[in-house]
Amino acid sequence: MPKLSKESLETYKPAVSDISNEYIKIGMSTCGLAAGADAIYRTFLEETKMRHLTIPVQKCGCNGMCYAEPLVEVKVNGLPVTTYGKVTKDIAVRIIEKHVVEKLLLNETIYDCRYQELK
Repeated sequence: MPKLSKESLETYKPAVSDISNEYIKIGMSTCGLAAGADAIYRTFLEETKMRHLTIPVQKCGCNGMCYAEPLVEVKVNGLPVTTYGKVTKDIAVRIIEKHVVEKLLLNETIYDCRYQELK
């Protein structure tokens, strides 16, 4: 494989800049898996597919709040990055309906909320 040059990297910028920075991340470390995170991950995959949503559903590691597993971090444009805890299948469906689609927070299950500069 040839070495990448600055010029060749420039050709990738348009493709990368078109990618949305939204995501749904499910904590899949040992503590998350023990609390049922795998079923929650599958629920998010099924719900996003069923609703034809393009938001990526990703696996991630531990963030240190093992007591609140399964944890789900959601980043949707226009809202703060939000971590939901003790997520069940029903709550996962509500996160899709309310947070992702309607752009509303589910206050009763929020464990962390980080505001950042909205672009």
